[in-house]
Amino acid sequence: MKLTGDVMQYLWLFFCSIGLFCQPVGAITLNGFDLTNSLVPATSIVRGGPPRDGIPAILNPHYVAAAEAIFLRPDDIVLGFEYRGRSFAFPRHILNWHELVNDEVDGHPFLITYCPLCGSGMAFSARVDGKALVFGVSGLLYNSDVIFYDKTTESLWSQIERRAISGKYAGEVLRQLYLTHTTWAKWSREHPATKVLSEAQGFKRNYRHDPYSGYETSSRLFFNTLRAAPKDYHTKERVMGVQIGDVTKAYPFIELRRTGKAAFKDRIGDDRYRILWDEGHETATIETLNGEKVTSTVAFWFAWYAFHPATEVYRHPG
Repeated sequence: MKLTGDVMQYLWLFFCSIGLFCQPVGAITLNGFDLTNSLVPATSIVRGGPPRDGIPAILNPHYVAAAEAIFLRPDDIVLGFEYRGRSFAFPRHILNWHELVNDEVDGHPFLITYCPLCGSGMAFSARVDGKALVFGVSGLLYNSDVIFYDKTTESLWSQIERRAISGKYAGEVLRQLYLTHTTWAKWSREHPATKVLSEAQGFKRNYRHDPYSGYETSSRLFFNTLRAAPKDYHTKERVMGVQIGDVTKAYPFIELRRTGKAAFKDRIGDDRYRILWDEGHETATIETLNGEKVTSTVAFWFAWYAFHPATEVYRHPG
C-alpha cells in the first residue's frame, strides 16, 4: 500500500504522541548525517520520525499575486518577508508540511524556515562563506526544534540557534533576516504587491488539514528539551524573542495584551527600543527609536527558553 504524504505525517505525529521515535540515539550517525564533531551532545539530537527529506523542502517555489491568493482567509497566519525591495507572504498552513522554502532575489539567496513544534518562523541569508547554499529537512531535532542541512556539505543547522552544529560548517552562524508573523489581512493591506506562496507546489497535500491540530493549546511536548521552561507562562505561549549582542529578552504576547498599548518603549541592554503590538492581528515587532526595524523571533515560550535560558522577560508593570 502506498502512503500519501498526509498519511505519513499523521502516522509520524501519532507515533511521537505514544513515545516512539522520540528517544535520543547515542550513535555518531543519525539519518545518514555524521555527528562526530557535533557542537551539542549527540544524545540531545533525536530522530523526529520522517527520514532525511521525508518532509520535503520547497526548492522551486511557485507564487501567485495577492489578488489570486483566493485560498487564503483574512485571519490566516503568514510569515511576511521583505527582501531587497520585494515582498513575500508564506502561509503557515503550507509551511506546516514543508518547513523550508529556498529562493533568491536578484542572485541573493534566502531561506524561509518554520518549525511547527516550536512555532518558530525565521528567515536567513542562504549565503555562507561566499557560497549560495540549498537546504533540506534532516528529519532530526534539537531542543524539539527543526534541524536542516545544506546539500553541499551536509552540515546540520539548528534553526533557533542559527548556527551549524555539525559538519564542515560547524560553528558558522547564519545571518537572520527580518520576518514578521502576522495575518493575511494585515500583510496584504500593507503590502498589496506581495507575492504569495501558492498551494500548487507539485505535492499531493491537503494543506487545510492541520497535522498539529490541538498541539498549540496543549501543554504537552512531543519531544523533550535540555531545559524545561519556568511555568510562568503556558508552554506554548507565543513570545517575541530579541537578541541584542549578548542580551536576550522575551516579550510574551499575554504581557503585550496587558499593556493595552499599540507601542511603548523598553530597554534591552544599554539601549531603548520601541515595541509595536497590533492586538487585532496578534503581531509583535520591534524597532529602534529612529524607526529602523530590528530582527526578532516569534516562538513558543518553551522553545525560546530552551535556547536562551538566561533570557530577560518583559512583564507589564500593571
